[in-house]
Amino acid sequence: MITGLAHINLLVPEGTLDQAEAFYGETLALTSAPVPQLQKGTLLWFDIGSSGQQVHVALGVNETKNSRRHPCFQLESPEKLLELQQRIWDHHVRGGDAAPLSVDQPGGQNSGAQGVEYASRFFARDFAGNRLEFSL
Repeated sequence: MITGLAHINLLVPEGTLDQAEAFYGETLALTSAPVPQLQKGTLLWFDIGSSGQQVHVALGVNETKNSRRHPCFQLESPEKLLELQQRIWDHHVRGGDAAPLSVDQPGGQNSGAQGVEYASRFFARDFAGNRLEFSL
């Protein structure tokens, strides 16, 4: 039986692993993990806390623009959720090669489906167009 989620894999264009390192490592504050020796320079791995779960970033093309496919990252508190949203928003506003393409503005309505069934959350698109959800 399935007991958990080991990793998710997101695609970024050729030549953008530095931007992925900046966004996932610095803006999202995920911890870099070692990749297999033969795959260095072709992918990145990031640990999600001490959960044993990871985000893998590989080279490739997202063939569907504005896809609704996405991972959802769970945060520990409303304060941490808002803190991360502000950090991603600030990076979006600041711009740069690794800047997210979009993010729901702190204090505004999230861009996902609405309803009381949904926990506090927000959405962003990384520099490569991957949709990301952040929730309690």
